[in-house]
Amino acid sequence: MKRIFIGLIATLIASSAGAQGSYHQTKPLDPINLDTTCAPCTNFYQFANGGWLNANPIPPAYAQWGSFNELAEANNEKLKTVLDDAAAHRTTATDADVRKVGNYYAACMDSTAIENAGDQPIQGALRQIAAINTPTDVKNYLISEAALGRGVLFRFGSTQDAKNSSEVIGGIGQGGIGLPDRDYYFKTDAATVAIRNAYVKHIANDLVLVGESPEKAEADAQSVLALETSIAASHLTRVQSRNPELTYNRKTPVQLAELAPDFDWQALFAADHASGVTAIDVSNPKFIVAVDSLLKAVPVSTWKTYFTWNLVSRAANALSTPFVDEAFTFSQNLTGAKEQLPRYKRCISSTDRALGEALGKAYVAKYFTPQAKARANAMVNNIKAEFRTRLASRTWMSDSTRNMAYKKLDAFVQKIGYPDKWKDYSALHITPGASYYQNAQAVTAFNNADDIGRINKPVDRTRWGMSPPTVNAYYNPLMNEIVFPAGIMQPPFFDPNADDAVNYGGMGAVIGHEMSHGFDDEGAQFDAHGNLKTWFTKGDLANFKSRTDAYAAQFDGRTILDSVHVNGKLTNGENIADLGGLTIAYAAMEKALGNKPRTKIDGFTPEQRFFLAWAQIWRSNTTPQAARARIATDPHSPSIWRVNAPLSNMPEFAKAWGCKSGSPMALPAADAVVIW
Repeated sequence: MKRIFIGLIATLIASSAGAQGSYHQTKPLDPINLDTTCAPCTNFYQFANGGWLNANPIPPAYAQWGSFNELAEANNEKLKTVLDDAAAHRTTATDADVRKVGNYYAACMDSTAIENAGDQPIQGALRQIAAINTPTDVKNYLISEAALGRGVLFRFGSTQDAKNSSEVIGGIGQGGIGLPDRDYYFKTDAATVAIRNAYVKHIANDLVLVGESPEKAEADAQSVLALETSIAASHLTRVQSRNPELTYNRKTPVQLAELAPDFDWQALFAADHASGVTAIDVSNPKFIVAVDSLLKAVPVSTWKTYFTWNLVSRAANALSTPFVDEAFTFSQNLTGAKEQLPRYKRCISSTDRALGEALGKAYVAKYFTPQAKARANAMVNNIKAEFRTRLASRTWMSDSTRNMAYKKLDAFVQKIGYPDKWKDYSALHITPGASYYQNAQAVTAFNNADDIGRINKPVDRTRWGMSPPTVNAYYNPLMNEIVFPAGIMQPPFFDPNADDAVNYGGMGAVIGHEMSHGFDDEGAQFDAHGNLKTWFTKGDLANFKSRTDAYAAQFDGRTILDSVHVNGKLTNGENIADLGGLTIAYAAMEKALGNKPRTKIDGFTPEQRFFLAWAQIWRSNTTPQAARARIATDPHSPSIWRVNAPLSNMPEFAKAWGCKSGSPMALPAADAVVIW
């Protein structure tokens, strides 16, 4: 199952709503946040944010603390107001969606019932696993879990056909590992080895919680690691997964069966109510072949242990304190967080994930005005017009390719704030009095049925991939759409009280970023209709690639924690989008300012304030553990390089701040990269 979303920030950051304080900003750019001991042409990130970084240590429950977290926290308080009201009226509200939201949140908040239940919610599932005795039983278990939306080894669902984006077909994606990425199973540096050791201990502790002896659990945990290592060996790397040609492998059911003949795919489709599927996009055929081999070679006893571990791991956060604490303890190895978020903040995030549009409908009714939507649409239109102007001036591009680029830009669909058509939750049953675990399972089954039901039907272009309260944005190349949820259209990104320079440096650059994704190294492989299709001439493609490769090489040389290098190929799309978005937003700001006086505010020109606004978006303190994990898994560069790297390539920045060529923040013209 393939989902190609290119978001502004990583999901891990975007979903970590809530923290110790609220977002307070008395003015759009507060000089107190600067570090004037650092020259802007030496390290602009430090100059713009050093005062704030020093005054804002990471709260104990967080892996990272920055502007996104501050805004998410303020947003959290709004969501809490909505959810508390829904919970209070969960039996009397006339709106069925409000009742479902209220019941779900109330069950999550009912810690007494959750503690009293212990592991009772998963006892039936544990008995089902205990009854597995044969290789056929192993395969039947995988089928039954997939039918409920709980893909254990692989993910089966719907996907747009990347080469015929008007068609919805089946999709199978790689899965089956519990560590964040395949490389965690093979790297031999001390930090990764320590994480693997902690992972084995974590698996063993979970097995003990459901009744195994410590001695058996330790041996079983090693067998799970060995099995997951074999699975991981067949996974595509993160960089390979960014190649849409590599991950597009349309197969018929017969061809799928040829890849894995010992698995009954027709039984899976029938159990999942997808018997009519005629085509399946297999993102990684090597993985499917490996799964087929492992199902024959791995002992049934190992599979049973593996299934038990998967069950406990998936269920942990909906169970009692020992399970929640164990999950958090292991997560600390990847995040560096010192304590858990309060339950209400965890429940807000859980409800948003489960019923995002039902919650979002109530959220936007209370907090997102039609005027805000209109202002955002106007800014999108301004940035889009400037992008067209930029396309006209690209000397490395032929008229043939330029005309295709115009068509793609003109075909952009812009979604602002919230969906025009809300998701239908009528088939989801969140019953009063049901446990949090039961509700979570009901949501999983509902989402799976909703997803499978899309196969062989026309593409629904009204659907959203993020909920309205989300503090993020995304571009979807298969839809050729840019999407800006209501949650991000608040300070510091968009501030109705701020000057144009601040809003263009914030929300304007965010809009430009998402538009640029349509023309980054991955998005540029899709045409105006969302089809995976080359529209560059051969020469233009070579010109484009020389620029994007040069930009990736710049980031390969960037480091964090003294010696950990950024992966320029993994982060290339996001880096291109940052550079393009900033360049276009800056030009749009200059056009908006026109002949107006370039009045200084707090001693800074509008041009300087534009760049300060961008820098403050990315200010953040991050734990070493989280920084390492994100280098390995996140397609976004670390915050410091999302500021300093693109700005050092922009002559507009050097002019605004008087930076001399060759200074750290002003690359010589021969080395600077210009794409869009």
